[in-house]
Amino acid sequence: MMRPAEKGYRLPEPLPDGLRAIGVEESGRAWLAVLPRLVAEVVERWQLEVGKPFLDASASLTLRAADQDGRPLVLKLQYPHREAEQEAAALRAWGGSGAVLLLAHDPDRHALLIERCRPGTPLYELDQDAALDVLIGLLPRLWRPAAAPFTSLAEEAAHWIETLPRLWEHAGRPFERELLDAALAVIGELASGQGEQVLLHQDLHTGNVLRAEREPWLVIDPKPLHGEREFGLAPIVRGAELGHSRKHVLHRLDRLSGELGLDRQRACGWAFVQTLAWSIDTVVWAEMIEVARWLRDAYRRA
Repeated sequence: MMRPAEKGYRLPEPLPDGLRAIGVEESGRAWLAVLPRLVAEVVERWQLEVGKPFLDASASLTLRAADQDGRPLVLKLQYPHREAEQEAAALRAWGGSGAVLLLAHDPDRHALLIERCRPGTPLYELDQDAALDVLIGLLPRLWRPAAAPFTSLAEEAAHWIETLPRLWEHAGRPFERELLDAALAVIGELASGQGEQVLLHQDLHTGNVLRAEREPWLVIDPKPLHGEREFGLAPIVRGAELGHSRKHVLHRLDRLSGELGLDRQRACGWAFVQTLAWSIDTVVWAEMIEVARWLRDAYRRA
């Protein structure tokens, strides 16, 4: 454990996969170079002891920590990027209702001190329908009216229209142009005329819902937007953790949209668009491209 009085911090060796991926880009390497200093500064400021990292964290260094009373916590140092900009604001908005509590935030160092979920086992350890039962209970609690400072779904959609063709070219055209054109057309159909705007967690897969003590299950790691509820189903519908097949994907879409009283076609369209948009990152996710094709076909048939 690193104690508050210690002024240095040594990055874990080997680096977790998420940190190694960040280091591919020049900006990521620059952040990794200053990261030991940032950790040491917030450990001193918040009087923490820190231990081993969570190896499955992405775009951050996320460490087991404890305060002076021995309370188990999580210290998260975020790689500064657009999707993480308002994580602290989303956690504040939820106030611990269905999500982990934010205990402290240092915006200059992109550091968050968060409640730790114990035992912390992920929701995907349940079978598909039991996991969907949990999510159907959680989602309405998270969907509360929200506006500033969160990026709107309309703004995110405009960003995809601008960037997706360029990313597709840069990635070596990893899927047919028709699929890209279909996504751009669906964005145009859905971005206007949305329903009530609420706070959304656009990465709410079942690895980001953990078993806890204060509540049975708590949501972590928000990448917030504000937009219509139908968009909020996308990460669950595509999530391979609950089964990767056309049948599984459409079952999740049908159960969630039906039991939450949402427009199935709009939910399907948003799931198609976001799945394709997120399939091209530092790597190309072939599994997500396959899901996008299933969702495109379902949207056309609706």
